[in-house]
Amino acid sequence: MIILAVDYGDVRTGLAVCDRQEILASPVGTLTQPDAQKLAEAITTVAAERGAQLLVVGEAVNMDGSRGERAQKCAAFAQLLAQTSGLPCQLYDERCTTVMAHAALNVTNTRGKKRKNAVDALSAVMILESFMTHRRNTAASRADL
Repeated sequence: MIILAVDYGDVRTGLAVCDRQEILASPVGTLTQPDAQKLAEAITTVAAERGAQLLVVGEAVNMDGSRGERAQKCAAFAQLLAQTSGLPCQLYDERCTTVMAHAALNVTNTRGKKRKNAVDALSAVMILESFMTHRRNTAASRADL
């Protein structure tokens, strides 16, 4: 199944997509649209172009597992995106993905404007990779029952 992951942000929103076999996650890019409805419409267009069948929105869960204001914004946006796209949309815990993306960009010495544009798409890739791993592990554990 082709899955489109969304790292939702107030300023920039990163996107990533996987292949049909859910093996490889690749960055799609970053959208800079502050209006939530217009952003949902733009993501819907990307999803259609890529043939996505499922949308995954990173949920900004606090480190202690609680859901604060940012997580609520992510949930509201996921609901809007599901309504706009007509596709199933799931929230997925994105804790530490931005930190990991910055660490990866440090290794490649990516700086300045390139870094700002890359970090959100890379975070979306990390959300998607984690989500795909979770799906595989969940399917494997169900098969063991």
